[in-house]
Amino acid sequence: MSTTSQASQRITALLDENSFVEIGAMVTARATDFNLKQTETPSDGVVTGYGVIDGNLVYVYSQDASVLNGSIGEMHAKKIANLYDLALKTGAPVIGLIDSAGLRLQEATDALNGFGEIYKKQVMASGVIPQITAVFGTCGGGLAIFPTLTDFTFMEEKKAKLFVNSPNALDGNTTAKCDSASAAFQSEESGIVDVVADEATIFSKIRELVCMLPSNNEDDASFEECTDDLNRASAELVNCVGDTSIALSTISDNNVFFEVKENYAKEMVTGFIKLNGVTVGAVANRTEVYDEEGKVTDKFDAVLTKKGCEKAADFVNFCDAFEIPVLTLTNVKGYEATLCSEKGIAKAAAKLTAAFAGATVPKVNVIIGKAFGTAYVAMNSKAIGADITMAWPDAQIGTMDAKLAAKIICDGKGADAIETCAKEYAELQNNVTSAARRGYVDQIVEPADTRKYVIGAFEMLFTKREDRPAKKHGTV
Repeated sequence: MSTTSQASQRITALLDENSFVEIGAMVTARATDFNLKQTETPSDGVVTGYGVIDGNLVYVYSQDASVLNGSIGEMHAKKIANLYDLALKTGAPVIGLIDSAGLRLQEATDALNGFGEIYKKQVMASGVIPQITAVFGTCGGGLAIFPTLTDFTFMEEKKAKLFVNSPNALDGNTTAKCDSASAAFQSEESGIVDVVADEATIFSKIRELVCMLPSNNEDDASFEECTDDLNRASAELVNCVGDTSIALSTISDNNVFFEVKENYAKEMVTGFIKLNGVTVGAVANRTEVYDEEGKVTDKFDAVLTKKGCEKAADFVNFCDAFEIPVLTLTNVKGYEATLCSEKGIAKAAAKLTAAFAGATVPKVNVIIGKAFGTAYVAMNSKAIGADITMAWPDAQIGTMDAKLAAKIICDGKGADAIETCAKEYAELQNNVTSAARRGYVDQIVEPADTRKYVIGAFEMLFTKREDRPAKKHGTV
């Protein structure tokens, strides 16, 4: 490598041993304004090249904060753009390690143009190759668009800063009041960051993610030999209706579950599992969060929220772009009913519906609890395109809770009449058998046997082909 900087050390920590090959080590700044000619700019502040992660080819750029604070000038940008060109030609992921003061002021319009060129490369690569960004230092201003144009973002828990406007530049705010540039804020409030951890853990998690993803949108090699029992029964699954992150881990080969956006919209779980060695994208409603000691730390209503819908929609769109099958675990009774939610829930639910309906990958839905109203319809129901719908025996499927329906139907009548009506409604309308008789549920499966039935469904759907009307793109 051209330097032994922290930028280089990060690449070494990320890739397989001795696999990195640097490109453009001799590149330096061309600009001479403001005494730049007298300033050494080795590699122009960014180390670029390629290597392997568990044998998978990846392209990496790592910004060097010791060179002009890692700022992006003309040649710095050209190196990153060149890396994207190579990645697109060869169909391999790009991993960006960010630690930069942002735009190099001494290069003005040349630097601005460089930013634009990188933005364009990222957009061209979107849906073609996986893009991963890890923020270790400062990522501010226009540089904050880099991670948000990529698919997955990792952020160092203490030193990293991610912002468009710094906390002190926000009206009425200071860093002491709310550090809007912190990893906690960006992962919990903005939903930009998928994983927050220390540096070593970030490298480990990136390696894990790369090994779960296909190299590009035409690669079907995101599978491995399964060493787990395909027919493994899990009696504890019946207790996982609340915390579906545990349910997904239980269903998955060797309990592998890579959760994304774990700290954001926790009532909606998104992540990757393995089923018979194949990577599957999973989306699940959640009403409880358990910690490692088995204690409940959060509780949620079984409703769709604006943030949850957007989180799930983006995830399903990623899976569809890269031919990753989608599994959903449904337990939802309606939409969040708050004034704040009402400002965006309709649009967000439309995004979620469009994502599921538009996806042509194999789609399997397992109804594990309640499935009421159009919130259920939006959650990968058969009506909008699920290929196979399963349900647990105690699942409830219908327009609304039986007691609520009875109050409307028997309005003005006594409590006994409402109680009788509720029982009748539950048996006739909300019963899972009733939905199965109408063809809305394909299979009623015992919770313990969910793994083997889901694996069987995806194996059957492996050769699925489905066309959509010819169009440039949707507008939802």
